[in-house]
Amino acid sequence: MGTKNNNDKKFQSFLESVPDAIVIVNKEGNIQSVNVQTETLFGYDRNEIIGKKIEHLMPSRFKEAHQGHRNIFFDKPRIRKMGEGMELFAQHRDGTEFPVEISLSKLDTDEGFLVCASIRDVSNQKKIEKELIEAKIKAENAVKSKQQFLSNMSHEIRTPMNSIIGFTKVILKTDLTEEQRKYLTAIQISGDTLIVLINDILDLAKVDAGKMIFENTPFRLSLSISTMLHLFEIKMQEKNLKLEVQYDENIPDVLEGDATRLHQVIMNLVSNAIKFTNEGNITVSVRKLFEDQENVTVEFLIADTGIGIEKEELDNIFENFQQAHIHTSRKFGGTGLGLAIVKKIVETQGGSIQVQSEVGKGSVFSFVLNFKKTNQEVVSQDEIIEFVDNDLKNIKVLIVEDVEFNQLLVKTLLDEFEFASDIAANGKLAIEKLEKNTYDIILMDLQMPEMDGFQAADYIRNILKLKIPIIALTADVTTVDIKKCKAVGMDDYISKPIDEQILYSKIVSLIKKSNAVKGDNVVEKIQKQESVYINFDFLNKITNSNPKLIDELMTVFFKQTLTLVKIIEDSLISKDWKKLKAAVHKMVPSLGVIGTNTDMEKIAKRIQDEAHTLEFSEEIQNLAKQLTEVCKQICVKLESELNIKKN
Repeated sequence: MGTKNNNDKKFQSFLESVPDAIVIVNKEGNIQSVNVQTETLFGYDRNEIIGKKIEHLMPSRFKEAHQGHRNIFFDKPRIRKMGEGMELFAQHRDGTEFPVEISLSKLDTDEGFLVCASIRDVSNQKKIEKELIEAKIKAENAVKSKQQFLSNMSHEIRTPMNSIIGFTKVILKTDLTEEQRKYLTAIQISGDTLIVLINDILDLAKVDAGKMIFENTPFRLSLSISTMLHLFEIKMQEKNLKLEVQYDENIPDVLEGDATRLHQVIMNLVSNAIKFTNEGNITVSVRKLFEDQENVTVEFLIADTGIGIEKEELDNIFENFQQAHIHTSRKFGGTGLGLAIVKKIVETQGGSIQVQSEVGKGSVFSFVLNFKKTNQEVVSQDEIIEFVDNDLKNIKVLIVEDVEFNQLLVKTLLDEFEFASDIAANGKLAIEKLEKNTYDIILMDLQMPEMDGFQAADYIRNILKLKIPIIALTADVTTVDIKKCKAVGMDDYISKPIDEQILYSKIVSLIKKSNAVKGDNVVEKIQKQESVYINFDFLNKITNSNPKLIDELMTVFFKQTLTLVKIIEDSLISKDWKKLKAAVHKMVPSLGVIGTNTDMEKIAKRIQDEAHTLEFSEEIQNLAKQLTEVCKQICVKLESELNIKKN
């Protein structure tokens, strides 16, 4: 008996030493024992609660909402550690409820099992969690507000800057006096500087908000580097600096990545190197560090012989708004944002960037990026221009823009490209024009009265069911707008101020892509217009309406075409692309002579281009089937005409 009492005392002593409130409950839910921390936590003397139901310490909320838990833990208790236990509400003697975490464990005794409940007040924890959630929401709202402010600021500044910079470039192409050119060049440089500042601020905000999107498209790294460095030639000559380029030829020709962001990083670093170097040379080095079957790791190094950076400043050089000294900003200009953006662009893509420098001897910035390898081909600007010269002679563009200055600027640029254009001042007027006229492409401003660009694009795609390419013209280049553009069916976007080269290349590439798609539907269009199978007016013209010559041409075409159709069908089965190409090549001149629809000639030429690769292509098969089907129908029409003439 004494031993039992000693054990009870030891056990009670142990309970008193535990920092949490301990409540021992029997299987009926009656409180058997508590410790001093329980008295403190709940405000009761232990004699007031021993023998009471556990619900005495737990409010009605426990009984009503957690009766199922009570059955589980008191009828069939299982061990639960603190942190894994239930979160409930306890009730103080004064009626105040407070959150607690309860951990349960089973105690086997001679009288049966008991349940030991360890209770911990988590009021402060809940308060901190609530404050953290509120702080997070407040921070997210602040980011959204900042992003909205930057979006609005960008739009309001870019809209007039579009006209200022755009018309300055247009005027600079005209005959000017030396003094006029000097003043206009100053305006252009100032405008470009302001746009760079806006871009820096927006880019920094996008990275901070996790909104910066990186493209993953094929590009030629060597061509990309050389083209970009060409932009610095004049500046290098002005400062009498030498540019040295070291390029590792072991780097694959075409890589997948974000060429635009890579340009941004290198241009920023090269621009800084030139800015802070008064004599000597700038070295740009690109070398392969690692390559496997799928990836290539490349190191980019930009070294200069400039003023250098003091050792104590190197750790802060990549921070926002940081330059080595205040006098540096005054003397050389800039916001101190460039390197901060560079670092974030590199690191967000999984890369790394370092700097080494010595005052008076120069600086070396190096960064490492990983690229995907690809076998895709990249169309160069020269190829695009050649395509325009050969195939796009009569482009008609619909300009949807509400600001008259911007209307005039875009029209002026299109006139220089020798593209025809119409203007609509808002989305509603654009739809009216589309219902009456045909266009090759639409340049769509986003913020307009009556119907904005998003509503107009959605209407064009879903109501008018038109697949015409749409390029968004936006002064707000945040990722939110870009996503919205894609969501309503726009194909691409151009930010204001408009770069005429970007405008030109995007129009051309989208029309080229659109024409390729249209080619797949040519047969359907021709079948609906049977009268254009053969142009008898054209035949009369080239034969001076000589009946005999007309009959001879029709007969030759009829016999030759049936033969060539058979050869094309056979070559498709055998996949003999050389034979296919030769047959289609023979067919092209006769299609022109007989005066068939010009789309038929385009299909034939496309088959020749595709067959030239000597590789299997579903496109070759589809185009060839379209061509043979229409040719057969033309032959049926010709045979009918010849029989009529014969009779």
